[in-house]
Amino acid sequence: MTEQTFDTPDTNPVRRGEQLDWPRLAAYVREQLATGRQLENFDAAAEMQVEQFSGGHSNLTYLLRFGACELVLRRPPFGPVPPRAHDMAREFRILAALHPVFPLAPRPYLLCEDAEVAGATFYLMERRRGLVVRGVEPPQLAENPPARRHASAALVETLVQLHGVDIGAHDLAALGKPAGFVTRQVGGWAQRWRGSQTSALPEMDQLALWLEEHLPPETERPALVHGDYKLDNVMLDAKSASRVVAVFDWEMSALGDPLVDLGILLCYWVHAAAPHMAGDSLASVTGHHGWYTREEIVEHYAARSGRDLRHLTFYEVFAVFKLAVVVQQIYFRYRRGQTDDPRFATLGERVAWLAQLAAEMIEVS
Repeated sequence: MTEQTFDTPDTNPVRRGEQLDWPRLAAYVREQLATGRQLENFDAAAEMQVEQFSGGHSNLTYLLRFGACELVLRRPPFGPVPPRAHDMAREFRILAALHPVFPLAPRPYLLCEDAEVAGATFYLMERRRGLVVRGVEPPQLAENPPARRHASAALVETLVQLHGVDIGAHDLAALGKPAGFVTRQVGGWAQRWRGSQTSALPEMDQLALWLEEHLPPETERPALVHGDYKLDNVMLDAKSASRVVAVFDWEMSALGDPLVDLGILLCYWVHAAAPHMAGDSLASVTGHHGWYTREEIVEHYAARSGRDLRHLTFYEVFAVFKLAVVVQQIYFRYRRGQTDDPRFATLGERVAWLAQLAAEMIEVS
């Protein structure tokens, strides 16, 4: 096994402290895939080469190469994780059910629940190629307002397409029960907040209470919900930013109220980057000229989906609260010494900023 720099901008050498047992992993993958029934180009005789995808603050994602065959490995972060979080087996099963009816979800190949192989449950899926926009725009979008606008439209249109999948016509019942979805979401994320606190933050406690007291009516049109739909979980065509080629990170997906996804998209689009933290990997680039405004996202989604957005403020506040909890869980792991990634050292400030932001959103609603 070798760690090597590939000719791709979204991978890097494996970060310190995030190495796996590469020989054991390579032997396992060869044993499972050598028959070639799933992957015709899998070269069991080739040395396994490894890189790590650079984005993300939570689950670990690696690129494995066996000759011309490329595989993506997903596993939880190191150290203890919150109950029911980072469930790779569930994400694998979601992709297996979803890929046939929503091909933008990558095809999964192999699930391993034997923690002896890579330290935790993991799965392998297909590699997609294209543009993933994070803290810095790729050349195809930088200083190109028309391309930014096309990318914005494609992102919203893809969300409408996802929410338009007929969940009754496909065998998707295993993804969850739509009834009570938002209530369970609010209660679950409030519980995660209480379980990951590192200091008192009254604004978060008040937000949890406000959300419980302002639950919207049950949706009459439940849909597939991605759960973390944002710009850097979508891959654009490198030749045409007006086309989405993949949607990633389905760990939080379920059947329920699709406006949860719209709230999350808006949260990351216009709120995720605190002014004094604009250089980090959570920062949004969508303030540049050409990207949709918040109003344009809402108008496009409403026109194409036909959904009632009267309670949109609730979904936006919930999205910011949820993001604050996600960030806090990462910061909690950092404070407990379960990771020493320097990117996480100032995340406590981000949590406080997000809590204040959500409180201000309520005040002006």
